[in-house]
Amino acid sequence: MTTATRTAPAAAPTGRSALVLRRFLGNRPALAGAVVLVLLFLLAFLGPYLTPWSYSHIDYGALRSAPDPDHWWGTNRIGQDVFAQTARGLQKSLLIGLLVAVLATGLASLVGACAGYFGGWTDRLLMFWVDLLLVFPSFLIIAIVSPRLRSGGWVAFVALLTVFAWMITARVVRSMTLSLKEREFVRAARYMGVGPFRIIWRHVLPNVASFLIIDATIQVGGAVMSETALSYFGFGVQPPDVSLGTLIASGTGAAITYPWMFFFAAGLLVVFVLAVNLVGDGLRDALDPTSERTAR
Repeated sequence: MTTATRTAPAAAPTGRSALVLRRFLGNRPALAGAVVLVLLFLLAFLGPYLTPWSYSHIDYGALRSAPDPDHWWGTNRIGQDVFAQTARGLQKSLLIGLLVAVLATGLASLVGACAGYFGGWTDRLLMFWVDLLLVFPSFLIIAIVSPRLRSGGWVAFVALLTVFAWMITARVVRSMTLSLKEREFVRAARYMGVGPFRIIWRHVLPNVASFLIIDATIQVGGAVMSETALSYFGFGVQPPDVSLGTLIASGTGAAITYPWMFFFAAGLLVVFVLAVNLVGDGLRDALDPTSERTAR
C-alpha cells in the first residue's frame, strides 16, 4: 500500500514591518526604553490631572515642604507643587523635542533628497546654505535671538531650534540619494516620464526612511537636551511657564539642602535621554539586517 504524503502548507511570507517589529521586541534594552518612554509620556500628559495642584498654584502654608501626602514631591521655595511643576516641565520639554525632531528631519529629508537628485546648481546652492549654517555658532545665535522672540512664545523657540538641527542629516540624505538615483527602479521611473518630485516622494524617501526614523528618534533626545541647556541659562522657555531646564536651573542652588527641588527634574531628564538612546539603538538594529545584534 502506498501512503499518501501530505505536503505542509508554505509559510506565509513575513512583511518587513512585522519583521522589524519582531526584531525590536526581541531587543530587551530597546523594549525597556520604549516602556520607559511611554511611562514618561503618561506622566507628562496625565500627571497634571492626578494632583489637585496646578503648576502655577502657590500654597503659602507649605514653603519648601518635603514630600508628604499633600504634596507628593514636596514644594519649592515659594510653595508651588513640585510634582505638578515637574509634570508640566516634562510635558513642555517633550513637546518641544518632538516638534523639533519632526520638523528638522522633514526639512533635512527634503533638502538632502533634492540636492542629491537634481545635482548641479541646485546641489551647490543647497549645500552652500547647509555649510553656512554649520559654520555659525548655533548656541550663541539662539542665545542672542531668543530674547527678541519671546512674544512668539515657545513655538518661536521651536522654530529657532529647528533652524540649526537639520544640516548634518541633510548631508547624509544627500549622499544616500546620490546612490539611489542610479538604481534601476529610479531610472525606470524617470524613463517612464514620472516627475522628479514624485520620484523623490515615492522612490527615494521610502528607501532612506530607516535612517530618517532612527535620526528622528535621536533628534528628540538632542532637542530636549538643547532646550534644557538654553532654558537653564534663561534663553528658552520663559516664566510663568516651566520646562525641565527652568526647573533644574531654579533647583540647582537647593540641590543639597532641598534635594526634591532639583533631583526629580534632573532624574527625569537623565532617564528620558537614556531611554531615547536605547530605543534609537534598537531601531537601528531592527532596521539593519546586517547588525551583529540582529544576527544573534
